Amino acid sequence: MKLTDIFWPFRSDMDYIERELDRAIDTKEPVLQKTSSHLLKAGGKRIRPVFVLLGGKFGNYDIERLKHVAVSLELIHMASLVHDDVIDDAELRRGKMTVKSKWDNRIAMYTGDYIFARALMIATELSNPQIHKILSRAIVDLCTGEIEQIRDLHNWNQSLRNYLRRIKRKTALLIAISCQLGALAADATPDVVHRLYVYGYNVGMAFQITDDILDFIGDEKKLGKPAGSDLRQGNITLPALYMYHVSPDARCFRELVKENRVDEMIRVIRESEGIQVARRLAERYLTRAAQALTPLPDNKSKDALLKIACFIGERQF
Repeated sequence: MKLTDIFWPFRSDMDYIERELDRAIDTKEPVLQKTSSHLLKAGGKRIRPVFVLLGGKFGNYDIERLKHVAVSLELIHMASLVHDDVIDDAELRRGKMTVKSKWDNRIAMYTGDYIFARALMIATELSNPQIHKILSRAIVDLCTGEIEQIRDLHNWNQSLRNYLRRIKRKTALLIAISCQLGALAADATPDVVHRLYVYGYNVGMAFQITDDILDFIGDEKKLGKPAGSDLRQGNITLPALYMYHVSPDARCFRELVKENRVDEMIRVIRESEGIQVARRLAERYLTRAAQALTPLPDNKSKDALLKIACFIGERQF
């Protein structure tokens, strides 16, 4: 299964959102235009706008209203990636040069700031203050999650709870509110809005855990970055935490950590039960996501949401 197959019935609206994204970053300042366009053209799954549109299908669907939410959320995501690449000193993103590597850190930071600002400006096109409040809170949580990640770099004593809270703020919340705000902007009932939020939260948690698994076992060409990138940067994710704290081979693994033998650490984690433990946790989140949708009416949008959850559980990049 491919995302493009799931998105196919919504391709015309997604093409429209893509054009709106291009319009959203348009500026007369030539450097910002080049850097923002470079980021946009690098592509991406556009999963957040898709969730907005699918959420909107459970209410009074109006692409002219929903586009403001869809574009804003994707811009917030894009801006966070630019800042992430500066913090991580990343040279590649999706197999292409990052803004910081093609220009420099200063340009990258201001590009991220510009895209964040454009996201908030576009959101003001909708008069619903609840939407503005949810969006603003999401940016606060996103920044908090980034700070928590910096705090926990190279911290092998962090707990599973720390890890889960961090990925909730960094990834899951933005996906959750994509589903939530799509329904809210379409005037869906409160119960539907809540259920779509719960679905999005659980899918978002599974999405990030799967990302963390693929960082160790994924195809480097498909991922667009070297295997074990997170661990090399000091970002300790679930498979590594399991190996350090729970695995029967934890004592030997801790020696590798103590000696900073990163390549060997990555090899051991790849072959460890930690990968399967992480997969099982991701599957639990996906089961909860599907359960949240059960009372909703059966339609093409519900079917697409269930298929996206399956894709996340099976994806290879």
